[in-house]
Amino acid sequence: MSKVLNNGRTTTRADLLDAVFEACPTLSRAQARTIFEMTLEEIGDSLDRNEAVKLRGFGAFNVRSKRERVGRNPKTGVEAAIKPRRVVTFKPSPVLVARVNGQSIEGLENAD
Repeated sequence: MSKVLNNGRTTTRADLLDAVFEACPTLSRAQARTIFEMTLEEIGDSLDRNEAVKLRGFGAFNVRSKRERVGRNPKTGVEAAIKPRRVVTFKPSPVLVARVNGQSIEGLENAD
């Protein structure tokens, strides 16, 4: 699948869709787009419901609540209240970390 993705630049939604289309030759482009969009929608819906999303060999997305706090503008030093909010966090799997660092992934497939 990596042959479709462009090296040296940001991988876009269109690049990922093309990779899905190339990897599944029996699907039409419209079917590949539908499956891809449904997958992204389900991930977003799960996070919206405060559910963790774990993708084996890739990593885990979680939603974390941050409390209200006082922040400071680094340029002016003026204090300002930062409202409570929910943020999405991502923790890469050991397999992904090894791949990014050019290390062997032998024995790591079942680590996450």
